Amino acid sequence: MIDPETGLDSLAGELGELLLRGYSLMLGFYRDKEKTAEAVDAEGWLHTGDLFRLLESGHLVYERRLKDMLKIGGENVPAIEVEAFLCTHPLVLIAEVVAQADPRLDEVPVAFVELAPGASISEFELIEYCKGKISSFKIPRAVFFKSSAEWPMSSTKVDKVALRREVLERTALPALLPRCT
Repeated sequence: MIDPETGLDSLAGELGELLLRGYSLMLGFYRDKEKTAEAVDAEGWLHTGDLFRLLESGHLVYERRLKDMLKIGGENVPAIEVEAFLCTHPLVLIAEVVAQADPRLDEVPVAFVELAPGASISEFELIEYCKGKISSFKIPRAVFFKSSAEWPMSSTKVDKVALRREVLERTALPALLPRCT
């Protein structure tokens, strides 16, 4: 495992990207030298994009995807950090956070939330719940609610690409309406 920013080996307890190499792993992407160069380094190590923590016992603990990061005003914020905090609210069952483009900060967090059956809370109340408990730049700028049947799913998990597309569609709508002055 390596520190993804420095490329140096990660020590026990530190977060690092898992690298793999072996005879049964791919050599590269078919007819795509650029993608191959991004994923496989010169020594043949496949960069998985998965961040793990190595325990003193030698076990690996999965933390998150390297690419599931929001860049808010120059700060790298793991989406899972905001998601985990939102899930501390007793009415929140599932939280998924994606980035929304922002002219000043580059990106800001937007949350999709599923509430416990029969629960009710407003977007405002959930955002207020975050204030003073997490850094202000990590607080979602919008919260969209979903039922369990409404989540876009890939084969095994929530499809964040579809959620990002939904954010684009939802945020494009107000621009079509006339502004009040």
